[in-house]
Amino acid sequence: MSVPSNIAEGAARNSEREILQFLSVARGSLSELETQVLIAKNLNYIKNDQILQQIKKVFALVSELINSLKRKIR
Repeated sequence: MSVPSNIAEGAARNSEREILQFLSVARGSLSELETQVLIAKNLNYIKNDQILQQIKKVFALVSELINSLKRKIR
C-alpha cells in the first residue's frame, strides 16, 4: 500500500521536485517489499518468483519515471 500511496501523494504536489521525492520514497518501498518477499521465499512461505518479477518491473517503471522527470527539470 505504501508504493501507490506515495505515488498518489507525489502526484498531488505542486512541483516536479516534490513529485520526485515521493517517487523516490515509493521506489524505496519497493525495495523493502522485495526484501520481505525474499525473506518469505527463503522461509518457504512463497514458492514462485512471479511476485519478484512484478516488483522488478514496477521498480523499473518508477525508475524510468524518475529519470524522465529529472531530464525535464534540467
